[in-house]
Amino acid sequence: MNRTEIRENTFKLLFCKEFHSKEDMGEQYKLYMESLEDEEREKTNKIISEDSVEELIPFEDKEYIVERVNKIIDAIPEIDKAIDEVAVGWKTDRMGKVELSILRLAYYEMAMDDEVPGKVAVDQAVILAKKYGSDNAPAFINGILAKLFQE
Repeated sequence: MNRTEIRENTFKLLFCKEFHSKEDMGEQYKLYMESLEDEEREKTNKIISEDSVEELIPFEDKEYIVERVNKIIDAIPEIDKAIDEVAVGWKTDRMGKVELSILRLAYYEMAMDDEVPGKVAVDQAVILAKKYGSDNAPAFINGILAKLFQE
């Protein structure tokens, strides 16, 4: 998987957290990874017998995604506090779940992940917002992240 695919899958699992407790996330990870494998089989038209254990998505990628999601979930109080400080008129408890998940991921990448340059995190967050958010989401996310990035 490339970085964009890893980020998108991280976002999707992080979004899932909005509907499940932290304790339930282990099962959600398992189900999500199984669905990723199924999608990959469909894309590649690979027919694999039920006995087969061949995985189309490397274990390391799956492990990396789950690890990132867990780190973000653990940091949600700190992340939400930072977002709340710059989101004029909007607090995290009022934001759409898609937009909030994108903001959390982007903030984590900007402030807590040395692997991702801040500008890349912002650009990728806006791309996710265009794909998954409401019509106003890209501008909203860009505005919040611009304020966070200046801090």
